Amino acid sequence: MSITNADSADWVRAEIRGGGTVLVDYGAPWCPPCKVLLPLLEDLHQEYGDDVSIVKVNCDEMPDLAGEAGVMGMPTVIVYKDGQPMEKLVGLRPKAAYQGILNKVIQTIGI
Repeated sequence: MSITNADSADWVRAEIRGGGTVLVDYGAPWCPPCKVLLPLLEDLHQEYGDDVSIVKVNCDEMPDLAGEAGVMGMPTVIVYKDGQPMEKLVGLRPKAAYQGILNKVIQTIGI
């Protein structure tokens, strides 16, 4: 899978409910920390491949979806497993923080 730019809130909801591990990045194109996060997400995509689906949500275009997710600042990264939110990181973090969460969530069996 690749990093996917969300084009509708319904698609994002279906992707999250579809099972597996989904990392959703809630941000905006004008947000400087969000721009710094993009290459980290690309690295994570290379590292985890098909084990993790990565979705970017533009909060300016989908404010209702951001509100549903409880986004209070950007970037906000939420990792879902089998439709359930497992971890939420607000603000830019080092790559190792995202790796640690993904490793933990991928190894979790069941909820």
